[in-house]
Amino acid sequence: MPELPEVETVCRGLRGFLEHHTLTDVLVRRRDLRVPIPPDFEQRLSGQTVQQLTRRAKYILGYLQSGDVLIAHLGMSGRLFGYRADDPKRPTEPAKHDHVWLRTEQDTLLCYTDPRRFGLLTLCPSEKLASHPLLKDLGIEPLSTDLTPRFLKDQLSRKQVPIKVALLDQALIVGIGNIYASEILFRAHISPLRPASSLTTQEHSALCKSIPAILTRAIEAGGSTLRDYVQADGELGSFQNLFAVYDREGAPCQTRGCGAAIQRTVQAARATYFCPSCQR
Repeated sequence: MPELPEVETVCRGLRGFLEHHTLTDVLVRRRDLRVPIPPDFEQRLSGQTVQQLTRRAKYILGYLQSGDVLIAHLGMSGRLFGYRADDPKRPTEPAKHDHVWLRTEQDTLLCYTDPRRFGLLTLCPSEKLASHPLLKDLGIEPLSTDLTPRFLKDQLSRKQVPIKVALLDQALIVGIGNIYASEILFRAHISPLRPASSLTTQEHSALCKSIPAILTRAIEAGGSTLRDYVQADGELGSFQNLFAVYDREGAPCQTRGCGAAIQRTVQAARATYFCPSCQR
């Protein structure tokens, strides 16, 4: 599933196609996604100007002139592609798994395709957005000023689960998934096996620096492409070429002078990668 860097990359890529543009044509070919597309989806979108496109956690939010907010989630295999009028790769007919097409007044085209249909597209009045079931229980944004060593100390001191599992808790910090949790903990020199409550004040500070550093670097690389993810223009992400531990089981640690082999274990049914020497 795309994590924060992938969703942020797609959101930024789509702004040129949607932000400050008016939707002139809305085609829904299939409504039975993870959350069914509302029956009045076309009516509420047609003729609306997208005033702002932002991200909250792993959701893309399009604020419409009407006061509605378009909520998009990529799920496991969902993709959002943008095409300009003169793009030679622009399709003329929807592909098999293209569930929604959006056109604007400048004839840009946005295609939502999702073979497994685990993603979603829905609408919510802006005044009800904070209480929407998809968003109301989300934690803080890891790239915001809310992330502080004090916040981590207050939240983690009560958690007996391993720190890797705690980082995946979207009610604590949003957007950190399996890939980046492993990379974050390696950079902070913290073992993913440690109880979250065992971290020291120094380690809270290290984690507070590592989280935005890894996520920002991944965004700059366009995210990580391992299976289905591509950017809004169809290009692959490249952060997978910079992994220090993720998916590198048995490979030597890249820390100078270490020499230990990267290990793999399973936590909460997810693979975890770490260096047993560098991470304590």
